[in-house]
Amino acid sequence: MVEEIKEVGGKVTCLAANNNFKLLLKFNEVANYCKENKIDLIHAHLPWSGFLSRVVFKKTELPLIYTEHNIQERYHIATRKLNAHTFNWQSIVLGVSADVTRSIEEKIKPNIPVKTLLNGVNTKKFNRDNFAGINIKKEYNIPEEAIVIGNLAVFREQKDIKTWVKSFKIINDRFPEVYALLVGAGPKEEEIKQLIETYGLQNRIILPGLQTNTVAFFSAMDVFMMSSQFEGLPIALLEAMSTGCAIVSTKAGGVVEVVRNQMDGLLCEVGDAKCLANNCIELLENPLLREEFQKKARKRVKAEFSLENMVVNLEKSYLSLLDNVVQ
Repeated sequence: MVEEIKEVGGKVTCLAANNNFKLLLKFNEVANYCKENKIDLIHAHLPWSGFLSRVVFKKTELPLIYTEHNIQERYHIATRKLNAHTFNWQSIVLGVSADVTRSIEEKIKPNIPVKTLLNGVNTKKFNRDNFAGINIKKEYNIPEEAIVIGNLAVFREQKDIKTWVKSFKIINDRFPEVYALLVGAGPKEEEIKQLIETYGLQNRIILPGLQTNTVAFFSAMDVFMMSSQFEGLPIALLEAMSTGCAIVSTKAGGVVEVVRNQMDGLLCEVGDAKCLANNCIELLENPLLREEFQKKARKRVKAEFSLENMVVNLEKSYLSLLDNVVQ
């Protein structure tokens, strides 16, 4: 994000902290930075930066907006307790989906406003680039005419990549000529590699690792298959839809607020590898249906989940909060 912010004229200051507890210890440094640079408002994302910002809020009384990306039930017990203790030390909370907002209201019951502001994606940037997609195929020795099923995720428990690999094994048994692009890295990476080897899929499931030019990888994918156990409202899903990938996913959290089953994509219950595989097989067997879902995915995101819509609503929250401070 740093380079992209700089490219559009933003100022970026990075404060180094290599673990969550060291991050919390930055509260004096952040408070002083806000004072010296006449910061008007703080917007925090993710739990530990949220905890840091809440301490700064208590110290400076600067307006603080916190965006919650996950449901409370899925956090570690320590995170949940810290959330419960500090949640009212901020001005307003934005949930990225109705499910996230529901979780906050039920589990924390805060005394501050909680609103839903759906994630958005830059539909101009995330537009299919066929030339870039072909180059990705060439780079990883995928035949240009081959169908590619993909995913882009952090390899952690939440994303359930094991189920993803199991699904692809079923798909590969039916369509051995299909390839997979599994983009990302994380703590489960070695387990995933071992499972791929166990299934003998080393030459079919390609692991490019962490990537920054994700538009090119999405453009190489025909189907974006997501196997998450739980989600807030996943940005990678919106990016894949915007780039014109047909969507097959589990009904994880906010996914169902974006993808309407049989309308914008095909959905399965969490953990159902066979259903995921069968939905992909249906799209592989019917190219016209696959193309239809590719078009519908982009249409859905452009209509309801564009970055423009999100920014307009976010600016309204900023201005409303600052108006209240002035008054």
